Amino acid sequence: MTATDPAMTALSHSWCALSLLHGRIEAHIERALQAGHGLSVREYSLLDVLSRQHDGEGGHLQMKQVADAVVLSHSATTRLVTRLEDRGLLSRYLCPTDRRGIYTDVTPAGALLLEQARPTNDAALRTALGRAAADPELAPLVRALEAVKTVQAAETAAI
Repeated sequence: MTATDPAMTALSHSWCALSLLHGRIEAHIERALQAGHGLSVREYSLLDVLSRQHDGEGGHLQMKQVADAVVLSHSATTRLVTRLEDRGLLSRYLCPTDRRGIYTDVTPAGALLLEQARPTNDAALRTALGRAAADPELAPLVRALEAVKTVQAAETAAI
């Protein structure tokens, strides 16, 4: 019989709670986005990430950076971009300074859908966090997220 390290057991329990919280939030947002806008969480995330690009130095993300931002493999990200491009929500073009590079931009239709979906995403997130806050196992994580939000708001106000 091996001894169990209490610190590792607590860490493992915390990790399971975090995973549960993430899963519940993602599932709730997924249902809301699908019902209201025909978007998956991954599609919404991709549109959101790409909408934050800008012209100028470092303004456009390489596909690897996009994949990292939406937490998908490079091939899964490429398939997702293709699906959204087929729907007219994204467009691709060659990098003007490196013909091997391909940029992806949100089309006007994609920007409009993202603008319409953002309140749905935000409301679903608030609802899911509210439900999680009522769960004694998940409440400390929700409080931690609220604390992060407060710190970020204070840092933004200081700038």
